[in-house]
Amino acid sequence: MLKRMTLKHKRSKTLNTTQMPQGEHARGHKEDKNLRTCCVTRESLPKSELIRFALGPNGEILPDIAGKAGGRGVWVTANKHILAQAVAKNAFARTLKTQVNVPDNLVEITQTHLEKRLLGALGLAMKGGHLVTGYEKVRSAIEKEKINALIAASDGSMDGRKKITQLLRAMELEDEVPQIDFLNAEQLSLALGGKNVIHAALVGGAATKSAVDRAKQLVRFSAENTG
Repeated sequence: MLKRMTLKHKRSKTLNTTQMPQGEHARGHKEDKNLRTCCVTRESLPKSELIRFALGPNGEILPDIAGKAGGRGVWVTANKHILAQAVAKNAFARTLKTQVNVPDNLVEITQTHLEKRLLGALGLAMKGGHLVTGYEKVRSAIEKEKINALIAASDGSMDGRKKITQLLRAMELEDEVPQIDFLNAEQLSLALGGKNVIHAALVGGAATKSAVDRAKQLVRFSAENTG
């Protein structure tokens, strides 16, 4: 189950979201090019707030999380409840005006894809030297104010997590450092090539923004409140 994720950033890292026109391929003004329309709500949103679903050659609809698959596609607001509505209302077939094969567990498939994409981003950050693991290394990164995002295993010791949070607060970084705390130790260990990874931190590079953006999308997808 996904837990809280703090998504406040330093001013230089603020993410902008603007709302404008419709369609899988937005038309009109140049600034509208990153907007798409949800096939359920009909609301035009930035691509970062939706998920594209692509029609495969066998007529099956599957999530295209990166939004780069070829062929025809449909955009759905990145939330499990709205995706469930798309399935129930046959929105994919209506939008594409053709028969499609929609997996019964499309919501679960989509969440798994989102988790894998986030874990992949963390793994790349690790390989690039932009992620550290272990309580002491994370503590050192906080003390040196070199931490860009904090990662804590959801099944880790509450005492250890509390101490890290208290240190962030003492350094006046709690409201500036995004916290990803809904992945378990097994997931983190497999992605980062370690054993029993409980504490980790992103410490720089483009990988930080990529990982935080993907975590934000996963939190939005699992949210109970779609408002």
